[in-house]
Amino acid sequence: MTRHLFIITLGVSLLLAACNGGSPAKSSIEIKDSPVIVSSGKVERFVMPCEYAKERIIDVWLPDGYSKKNKYSVLYAQDGHNLFDATKMFNNQEWRLDEVTDSLMREDKIKKTIIVGIHCTRYRFAEYLPQKATDYLSEEGKIALKEEVENCKSDSYLKFVVEELKPFIDKNYSVRKGPGNTSIIGSSMGGLISLYAICEYPEVFGSASCISTHWPGLIPNPRDTTYSLREGYFPEAMYRYMRSSLPDPASHKIYFDHGDLTLDAAYGPYQQEADRVMENAGYNSDNWMTRVFPGDAHVESSWASRVHIPLMFMLGK
Repeated sequence: MTRHLFIITLGVSLLLAACNGGSPAKSSIEIKDSPVIVSSGKVERFVMPCEYAKERIIDVWLPDGYSKKNKYSVLYAQDGHNLFDATKMFNNQEWRLDEVTDSLMREDKIKKTIIVGIHCTRYRFAEYLPQKATDYLSEEGKIALKEEVENCKSDSYLKFVVEELKPFIDKNYSVRKGPGNTSIIGSSMGGLISLYAICEYPEVFGSASCISTHWPGLIPNPRDTTYSLREGYFPEAMYRYMRSSLPDPASHKIYFDHGDLTLDAAYGPYQQEADRVMENAGYNSDNWMTRVFPGDAHVESSWASRVHIPLMFMLGK
């Protein structure tokens, strides 16, 4: 049954320009109806102020029967605008995370879970490009990706997620707080930042799913005549970063996948090299999965058709 989505607008003190001032202070919360439609459960929406990154919309999906008498695992999801409601998307597609998660819980295949959808900003690529991986770029790569490196904001973005957003979620929702019950997921560049999150904060995130991971780390632009010349630099840097920073496989789980159409058609060789890094780091089928989906493209409808697999891998009972 369709449920109302609520908007929670946080009244806050003014922040210094570019969100570089002190910690935001809440004063009041106003709940309003929202036009976003979900097929199961309900969504609460609030505008999250910040110290470390740009303020943004947060959508929190709560399953049918959500109760403070129970404790729930938490899934943090990138690109929160495309998770639940296709009618609000330019391409009329969505991840169907509410329907899929609800179905898996009803079938008792995964833990009771809430989903925190983090909307992106106009700095999406800058916030999602793993910042410390750029330290491993070759000298030639640093020149070729000079603009991307200089604009990178992912360390600040993750600091916002871990030090500002997560404490708010922990305080205001009935959740389990350990890494064994805290997961993160994203597609494309969102896959990169999800991998980066579990590497940088293994004490926070116990599992990560990286869907159609955009290993080149560059904005795909047909007008960028240098794209094909530059796309190989960042993957090599990311592999070097992974070799030094992957979390302990004994206590963490990581999922990758990709299709073979549109942008995904280029990901196979990159993913194969990443798989070698994972294997050499001690990961095996108990804590790591890579899947390839022939016929799937770099679009939400493809991700929706297979998102049950990473959900069961991360949250399965």
